[in-house]
Amino acid sequence: MTAFPSAVRTPHDTHEAAAPTRSASAATPAPTESDAPRATPSAHASPDARQVLDRCRALVQPALREAVGRTHSWVGEMAAYSFGWCEVGGAPAAGSGGKGVRQALAVLGAEAVGASGAVAVPGAVAVELVHAFSLLHDDIMDGDTDRRRRPTVWKAYGTGPAVLAGDALFALAVETLAAAPAGPRAVRQLSAALQDLVRGQADDLLFATRPWTGPERVRPDEYRAMAEHKTGALLGCAAALGALLGGAPPATVHALDRAGRHLGVAFQVVDDLLGIWGDPVVTGKPVHGDLRERKKTFPVLAALDSPAAGRLRALLESDAAPGEVAALIEESGGRSAALTEARRQVSAAESALADVPLEAEAAQALRSLIDFLVRRDQ
Repeated sequence: MTAFPSAVRTPHDTHEAAAPTRSASAATPAPTESDAPRATPSAHASPDARQVLDRCRALVQPALREAVGRTHSWVGEMAAYSFGWCEVGGAPAAGSGGKGVRQALAVLGAEAVGASGAVAVPGAVAVELVHAFSLLHDDIMDGDTDRRRRPTVWKAYGTGPAVLAGDALFALAVETLAAAPAGPRAVRQLSAALQDLVRGQADDLLFATRPWTGPERVRPDEYRAMAEHKTGALLGCAAALGALLGGAPPATVHALDRAGRHLGVAFQVVDDLLGIWGDPVVTGKPVHGDLRERKKTFPVLAALDSPAAGRLRALLESDAAPGEVAALIEESGGRSAALTEARRQVSAAESALADVPLEAEAAQALRSLIDFLVRRDQ
Protein backbone atom coordinates (compact mmCIF):
# COMPACT_ATOMS: atom_id res chain seq x y z
CA MET A 1 0.00 0.00 0.00
CA THR A 2 1.08 3.59 -0.49
CA ALA A 3 1.37 6.31 2.10
CA PHE A 4 -2.18 7.20 1.07
CA PRO A 5 -3.78 5.49 4.08
CA SER A 6 -7.31 4.83 2.87
CA ALA A 7 -6.69 3.44 -0.60
CA VAL A 8 -9.97 2.50 -2.25
CA ARG A 9 -10.52 -1.16 -2.93
CA THR A 10 -13.37 -2.75 -4.79
CA PRO A 11 -16.07 -4.00 -2.41
CA HIS A 12 -16.64 -7.29 -4.26
CA ASP A 13 -19.86 -9.05 -3.38
CA THR A 14 -20.88 -12.65 -2.87
CA HIS A 15 -22.21 -12.75 -6.44
CA GLU A 16 -18.85 -14.00 -7.66
CA ALA A 17 -19.88 -17.50 -6.60
CA ALA A 18 -22.62 -17.52 -9.25
CA ALA A 19 -23.03 -20.13 -11.98
CA PRO A 20 -20.04 -20.19 -14.33
CA THR A 21 -21.96 -19.02 -17.39
CA ARG A 22 -22.99 -15.75 -15.81
CA SER A 23 -21.51 -13.11 -13.55
CA ALA A 24 -24.84 -12.53 -11.82
CA SER A 25 -24.86 -10.38 -8.72
CA ALA A 26 -27.07 -8.44 -6.42
CA ALA A 27 -26.36 -4.76 -6.06
CA THR A 28 -24.28 -3.94 -3.01
CA PRO A 29 -25.60 -1.26 -0.67
CA ALA A 30 -23.49 1.86 -0.68
CA PRO A 31 -20.85 1.41 2.03
CA THR A 32 -20.93 3.58 5.08
CA GLU A 33 -17.91 5.60 6.03
CA SER A 34 -17.05 3.09 8.76
CA ASP A 35 -16.71 0.28 6.24
CA ALA A 36 -13.09 -0.61 5.62
CA PRO A 37 -12.34 -0.80 1.88
CA ARG A 38 -11.65 -4.41 1.10
CA ALA A 39 -12.05 -7.11 -1.51
CA THR A 40 -14.34 -9.96 -0.53
CA PRO A 41 -13.02 -13.46 -1.34
CA SER A 42 -14.52 -15.07 -4.44
CA ALA A 43 -15.43 -18.63 -5.30
CA HIS A 44 -13.36 -18.22 -8.46
CA ALA A 45 -9.68 -17.31 -8.46
CA SER A 46 -9.44 -13.64 -9.33
CA PRO A 47 -7.01 -13.09 -12.22
CA ASP A 48 -4.05 -10.84 -11.58
CA ALA A 49 -4.76 -7.45 -13.17
CA ARG A 50 -1.19 -7.03 -14.39
CA GLN A 51 -1.34 -10.37 -16.19
CA VAL A 52 -4.66 -9.36 -17.74
CA LEU A 53 -3.18 -6.07 -18.90
CA ASP A 54 -0.07 -7.76 -20.30
CA ARG A 55 -2.13 -10.34 -22.19
CA CYS A 56 -4.41 -7.72 -23.72
CA ARG A 57 -1.50 -5.44 -24.56
CA ALA A 58 0.27 -8.27 -26.37
CA LEU A 59 -2.87 -8.85 -28.44
CA VAL A 60 -3.45 -5.19 -29.33
CA GLN A 61 0.06 -3.76 -29.54
CA PRO A 62 0.98 -4.98 -33.06
CA ALA A 63 -2.17 -3.44 -34.54
CA LEU A 64 -1.66 -0.22 -32.58
CA ARG A 65 1.90 0.13 -33.87
CA GLU A 66 0.75 -0.66 -37.40
CA ALA A 67 -1.89 2.08 -37.21
CA VAL A 68 0.62 4.66 -35.97
CA GLY A 69 2.99 3.59 -38.73
CA ARG A 70 0.42 4.57 -41.36
CA THR A 71 0.69 8.28 -40.62
CA HIS A 72 3.35 10.84 -41.61
CA SER A 73 6.76 9.85 -40.27
CA TRP A 74 7.22 13.01 -38.14
CA VAL A 75 3.70 12.83 -36.78
CA GLY A 76 4.23 9.12 -36.20
CA GLU A 77 7.36 9.86 -34.20
CA MET A 78 5.42 12.23 -31.92
CA ALA A 79 2.71 9.62 -31.52
CA ALA A 80 5.30 6.96 -30.72
CA TYR A 81 6.89 9.34 -28.20
CA SER A 82 3.49 9.85 -26.54
CA PHE A 83 3.12 6.06 -26.20
CA GLY A 84 6.62 5.79 -24.70
CA TRP A 85 8.00 3.82 -27.63
CA CYS A 86 10.74 6.27 -28.60
CA GLU A 87 12.66 9.34 -27.52
CA VAL A 88 12.67 12.69 -29.27
CA GLY A 89 14.38 12.03 -32.59
CA GLY A 90 13.08 8.47 -32.84
CA ALA A 91 15.59 6.48 -30.80
CA PRO A 92 13.88 3.47 -29.18
CA ALA A 93 12.74 3.90 -25.57
CA ALA A 94 12.02 1.35 -22.90
CA GLY A 95 8.78 2.99 -21.72
CA SER A 96 5.50 1.08 -21.92
CA GLY A 97 3.33 4.13 -22.56
CA GLY A 98 0.88 3.47 -19.73
CA LYS A 99 -1.05 0.52 -18.41
CA GLY A 100 -3.33 0.02 -21.42
CA VAL A 101 -6.50 -0.18 -19.34
CA ARG A 102 -8.80 0.96 -22.14
CA GLN A 103 -7.53 -1.57 -24.64
CA ALA A 104 -7.90 -4.26 -21.99
CA LEU A 105 -11.51 -3.21 -21.34
CA ALA A 106 -12.25 -3.57 -25.05
CA VAL A 107 -10.73 -7.05 -25.26
CA LEU A 108 -12.48 -8.19 -22.08
CA GLY A 109 -15.75 -6.70 -23.31
CA ALA A 110 -15.63 -9.08 -26.28
CA GLU A 111 -14.58 -12.05 -24.18
CA ALA A 112 -17.31 -11.32 -21.63
CA VAL A 113 -19.96 -11.86 -24.31
CA GLY A 114 -18.42 -15.11 -25.50
CA ALA A 115 -16.38 -13.82 -28.45
CA SER A 116 -12.65 -14.00 -29.08
CA GLY A 117 -10.71 -11.03 -27.79
CA ALA A 118 -9.23 -10.68 -31.27
CA VAL A 119 -12.49 -9.31 -32.67
CA ALA A 120 -12.16 -6.33 -30.31
CA VAL A 121 -8.69 -5.31 -31.52
CA PRO A 122 -9.97 -2.54 -33.87
CA GLY A 123 -12.01 -1.11 -31.01
CA ALA A 124 -9.09 -1.41 -28.62
CA VAL A 125 -6.78 0.38 -31.05
CA ALA A 126 -9.37 3.11 -31.64
CA VAL A 127 -9.92 3.89 -27.96
CA GLU A 128 -6.18 3.82 -27.27
CA LEU A 129 -5.60 6.30 -30.10
CA VAL A 130 -8.41 8.54 -28.88
CA HIS A 131 -7.07 8.41 -25.33
CA ALA A 132 -3.60 9.42 -26.55
CA PHE A 133 -5.14 12.20 -28.66
CA SER A 134 -7.04 13.53 -25.64
CA LEU A 135 -3.91 13.51 -23.48
CA LEU A 136 -1.91 15.45 -26.07
CA HIS A 137 -4.56 18.16 -26.22
CA ASP A 138 -5.28 18.10 -22.46
CA ASP A 139 -1.61 18.70 -21.67
CA ILE A 140 -1.65 21.78 -23.88
CA MET A 141 -4.89 23.12 -22.36
CA ASP A 142 -3.68 22.49 -18.81
CA GLY A 143 -0.13 23.69 -19.44
CA ASP A 144 1.28 20.41 -18.10
CA THR A 145 4.97 20.05 -18.89
CA ASP A 146 5.55 16.48 -17.72
CA ARG A 147 3.78 13.17 -18.18
CA ARG A 148 5.09 9.81 -17.00
CA ARG A 149 8.22 11.52 -15.72
CA ARG A 150 9.32 13.06 -19.01
CA PRO A 151 8.39 16.14 -21.08
CA THR A 152 4.93 16.17 -22.62
CA VAL A 153 4.69 16.14 -26.41
CA TRP A 154 3.98 19.85 -26.71
CA LYS A 155 6.95 20.63 -24.47
CA ALA A 156 9.24 18.30 -26.42
CA TYR A 157 8.10 19.16 -29.96
CA GLY A 158 6.13 22.41 -29.72
CA THR A 159 2.47 23.28 -29.35
CA GLY A 160 1.55 23.26 -33.05
CA PRO A 161 3.18 19.89 -33.76
CA ALA A 162 1.51 18.36 -30.70
CA VAL A 163 -1.92 19.57 -31.85
CA LEU A 164 -1.21 18.07 -35.27
CA ALA A 165 -0.16 14.74 -33.74
CA GLY A 166 -3.36 14.66 -31.68
CA ASP A 167 -5.45 15.34 -34.78
CA ALA A 168 -3.67 12.52 -36.60
CA LEU A 169 -4.37 10.06 -33.79
CA PHE A 170 -8.04 10.99 -33.81
CA ALA A 171 -8.24 10.45 -37.59
CA LEU A 172 -6.48 7.09 -37.26
CA ALA A 173 -8.95 6.00 -34.59
CA VAL A 174 -11.96 6.66 -36.80
CA GLU A 175 -10.31 5.06 -39.83
CA THR A 176 -9.38 1.94 -37.87
CA LEU A 177 -12.83 1.47 -36.40
CA ALA A 178 -14.70 2.22 -39.62
CA ALA A 179 -12.86 -0.64 -41.35
CA ALA A 180 -13.97 -3.19 -38.74
CA PRO A 181 -17.02 -5.46 -39.00
CA ALA A 182 -19.99 -3.53 -37.60
CA GLY A 183 -17.87 -0.45 -38.28
CA PRO A 184 -20.71 2.06 -38.72
CA ARG A 185 -22.31 1.13 -35.38
CA ALA A 186 -18.92 1.11 -33.69
CA VAL A 187 -18.06 4.56 -35.04
CA ARG A 188 -21.39 5.89 -33.75
CA GLN A 189 -20.55 4.46 -30.31
CA LEU A 190 -17.16 6.14 -30.37
CA SER A 191 -18.59 9.44 -31.64
CA ALA A 192 -21.08 9.57 -28.78
CA ALA A 193 -18.29 8.98 -26.28
CA LEU A 194 -16.19 11.71 -27.90
CA GLN A 195 -19.06 14.19 -27.63
CA ASP A 196 -19.25 13.41 -23.91
CA LEU A 197 -15.48 13.64 -23.52
CA VAL A 198 -15.49 17.14 -25.05
CA ARG A 199 -18.45 18.09 -22.85
CA GLY A 200 -16.60 16.92 -19.75
CA GLN A 201 -13.40 18.72 -20.68
CA ALA A 202 -15.33 21.93 -21.34
CA ASP A 203 -17.02 21.72 -17.94
CA ASP A 204 -13.69 21.02 -16.25
CA LEU A 205 -12.14 24.12 -17.81
CA LEU A 206 -15.15 26.25 -16.89
CA PHE A 207 -15.07 25.05 -13.27
CA ALA A 208 -11.85 27.01 -12.82
CA THR A 209 -13.69 30.26 -13.53
CA ARG A 210 -16.43 29.72 -10.95
CA PRO A 211 -16.37 30.86 -7.29
CA TRP A 212 -15.63 28.57 -4.36
CA THR A 213 -18.91 29.35 -2.57
CA GLY A 214 -22.28 30.96 -3.28
CA PRO A 215 -25.01 30.13 -5.79
CA GLU A 216 -22.54 29.88 -8.69
CA ARG A 217 -20.23 27.42 -6.96
CA VAL A 218 -19.46 24.02 -8.45
CA ARG A 219 -21.56 21.37 -6.72
CA PRO A 220 -20.60 17.69 -6.26
CA ASP A 221 -23.33 16.50 -8.63
CA GLU A 222 -21.90 18.73 -11.38
CA TYR A 223 -18.49 17.22 -10.68
CA ARG A 224 -19.92 13.70 -11.06
CA ALA A 225 -21.36 14.58 -14.46
CA MET A 226 -18.06 16.14 -15.53
CA ALA A 227 -16.06 13.10 -14.42
CA GLU A 228 -18.44 10.68 -16.10
CA HIS A 229 -18.06 12.55 -19.37
CA LYS A 230 -14.36 13.41 -19.23
CA THR A 231 -13.07 10.11 -17.84
CA GLY A 232 -15.92 7.60 -17.79
CA ALA A 233 -17.15 8.02 -21.36
CA LEU A 234 -14.05 6.51 -22.95
CA LEU A 235 -13.74 3.73 -20.37
CA GLY A 236 -17.37 2.81 -20.99
CA CYS A 237 -16.90 3.09 -24.73
CA ALA A 238 -13.94 0.71 -24.63
CA ALA A 239 -15.88 -2.06 -22.91
CA ALA A 240 -18.97 -1.39 -25.02
CA LEU A 241 -17.02 -1.52 -28.28
CA GLY A 242 -15.61 -4.91 -27.33
CA ALA A 243 -19.11 -6.22 -26.67
CA LEU A 244 -20.49 -4.64 -29.84
CA LEU A 245 -17.74 -6.07 -32.05
CA GLY A 246 -18.29 -9.39 -30.28
CA GLY A 247 -21.89 -9.47 -31.46
CA ALA A 248 -23.60 -8.68 -28.14
CA PRO A 249 -27.18 -7.38 -27.99
CA PRO A 250 -27.75 -3.66 -27.31
CA ALA A 251 -28.69 -4.24 -23.64
CA THR A 252 -25.32 -5.87 -22.96
CA VAL A 253 -23.42 -3.17 -24.84
CA HIS A 254 -25.24 -0.54 -22.80
CA ALA A 255 -24.57 -2.32 -19.50
CA LEU A 256 -20.82 -2.46 -20.16
CA ASP A 257 -20.86 1.20 -21.15
CA ARG A 258 -22.58 2.07 -17.85
CA ALA A 259 -20.08 0.03 -15.87
CA GLY A 260 -17.19 1.87 -17.48
CA ARG A 261 -18.77 5.25 -16.85
CA HIS A 262 -19.21 4.53 -13.14
CA LEU A 263 -15.65 3.26 -13.05
CA GLY A 264 -14.50 6.53 -14.63
CA VAL A 265 -16.07 8.59 -11.86
CA ALA A 266 -14.48 6.36 -9.21
CA PHE A 267 -11.12 6.65 -10.98
CA GLN A 268 -11.36 10.44 -11.11
CA VAL A 269 -12.32 10.74 -7.45
CA VAL A 270 -9.40 8.51 -6.42
CA ASP A 271 -7.15 10.61 -8.66
CA ASP A 272 -8.33 13.66 -6.71
CA LEU A 273 -7.52 11.97 -3.41
CA LEU A 274 -4.04 11.11 -4.65
CA GLY A 275 -3.62 14.66 -5.93
CA ILE A 276 -3.90 15.90 -2.35
CA TRP A 277 -2.71 13.04 -0.14
CA GLY A 278 -0.93 10.64 -2.50
CA ASP A 279 2.62 9.40 -2.11
CA PRO A 280 4.79 11.31 -4.63
CA VAL A 281 6.94 8.23 -5.10
CA VAL A 282 3.90 6.41 -6.50
CA THR A 283 2.00 9.24 -8.17
CA GLY A 284 5.00 11.00 -9.69
CA LYS A 285 3.42 14.30 -8.59
CA PRO A 286 4.39 16.65 -5.73
CA VAL A 287 2.45 16.24 -2.50
CA HIS A 288 -0.58 18.57 -2.33
CA GLY A 289 -0.08 19.32 -6.02
CA ASP A 290 -3.77 19.85 -6.78
CA LEU A 291 -4.13 22.20 -3.82
CA ARG A 292 -1.17 24.29 -4.97
CA GLU A 293 -3.02 24.73 -8.26
CA ARG A 294 -6.31 25.34 -6.39
CA LYS A 295 -8.15 22.73 -8.46
CA LYS A 296 -11.84 22.15 -7.75
CA THR A 297 -11.54 18.46 -6.94
CA PHE A 298 -14.17 16.28 -5.27
CA PRO A 299 -12.71 16.39 -1.72
CA VAL A 300 -12.58 20.19 -1.90
CA LEU A 301 -16.14 20.49 -3.23
CA ALA A 302 -17.45 18.10 -0.59
CA ALA A 303 -15.71 20.04 2.17
CA LEU A 304 -17.19 23.27 0.82
CA ASP A 305 -20.64 21.76 1.48
CA SER A 306 -19.78 21.57 5.20
CA PRO A 307 -20.16 24.21 7.96
CA ALA A 308 -16.47 25.00 7.48
CA ALA A 309 -17.08 26.34 3.96
CA GLY A 310 -16.32 29.95 4.93
CA ARG A 311 -13.02 29.10 6.60
CA LEU A 312 -12.01 26.85 3.73
CA ARG A 313 -12.85 29.44 1.11
CA ALA A 314 -10.72 32.00 2.95
CA LEU A 315 -7.77 29.59 2.94
CA LEU A 316 -8.25 28.72 -0.73
CA GLU A 317 -8.30 32.40 -1.68
CA SER A 318 -5.18 33.13 0.40
CA ASP A 319 -1.55 32.07 0.24
CA ALA A 320 -2.12 29.47 2.94
CA ALA A 321 0.19 26.49 2.88
CA PRO A 322 -1.33 23.49 1.06
CA GLY A 323 -0.83 21.33 4.15
CA GLU A 324 -3.04 23.65 6.17
CA VAL A 325 -5.74 23.55 3.48
CA ALA A 326 -5.52 19.75 3.26
CA ALA A 327 -5.94 19.44 7.03
CA LEU A 328 -9.13 21.55 6.97
CA ILE A 329 -10.51 19.58 4.03
CA GLU A 330 -10.00 16.36 5.94
CA GLU A 331 -11.41 17.84 9.16
CA SER A 332 -14.48 19.00 7.20
CA GLY A 333 -15.17 15.52 5.83
CA GLY A 334 -13.92 16.06 2.27
CA ARG A 335 -11.59 13.10 2.28
CA SER A 336 -14.12 10.68 3.77
CA ALA A 337 -16.83 11.92 1.39
CA ALA A 338 -14.55 11.23 -1.58
CA LEU A 339 -13.78 7.71 -0.36
CA THR A 340 -17.51 7.03 0.08
CA GLU A 341 -18.22 8.37 -3.41
CA ALA A 342 -15.54 6.16 -4.97
CA ARG A 343 -16.95 3.10 -3.22
CA ARG A 344 -20.46 4.00 -4.35
CA GLN A 345 -19.39 4.32 -7.97
CA VAL A 346 -17.54 0.99 -7.84
CA SER A 347 -20.66 -0.70 -6.47
CA ALA A 348 -22.67 0.85 -9.31
CA ALA A 349 -20.18 -0.51 -11.84
CA GLU A 350 -20.48 -3.98 -10.29
CA SER A 351 -24.27 -3.75 -10.44
CA ALA A 352 -24.15 -2.80 -14.12
CA LEU A 353 -22.08 -5.91 -14.86
CA ALA A 354 -24.61 -7.98 -12.91
CA ASP A 355 -27.52 -6.77 -15.03
CA VAL A 356 -26.59 -8.92 -18.03
CA PRO A 357 -25.27 -12.47 -18.58
CA LEU A 358 -21.50 -12.48 -19.00
CA GLU A 359 -18.88 -15.19 -19.32
CA ALA A 360 -17.59 -15.81 -15.80
CA GLU A 361 -13.84 -15.76 -16.47
CA ALA A 362 -13.90 -12.53 -18.45
CA ALA A 363 -16.26 -10.95 -15.93
CA GLN A 364 -13.78 -11.82 -13.18
CA ALA A 365 -11.02 -10.20 -15.17
CA LEU A 366 -13.16 -7.08 -15.56
CA ARG A 367 -13.63 -6.93 -11.80
CA SER A 368 -9.91 -7.42 -11.30
CA LEU A 369 -9.29 -4.39 -13.53
CA ILE A 370 -11.85 -2.34 -11.62
CA ASP A 371 -10.03 -3.11 -8.39
CA PHE A 372 -6.68 -2.31 -9.97
CA LEU A 373 -7.86 0.98 -11.41
CA VAL A 374 -9.37 2.37 -8.22
CA ARG A 375 -6.72 1.15 -5.80
CA ARG A 376 -3.93 2.98 -7.65
CA ASP A 377 -1.32 1.69 -5.21
CA GLN A 378 0.63 -0.56 -7.54
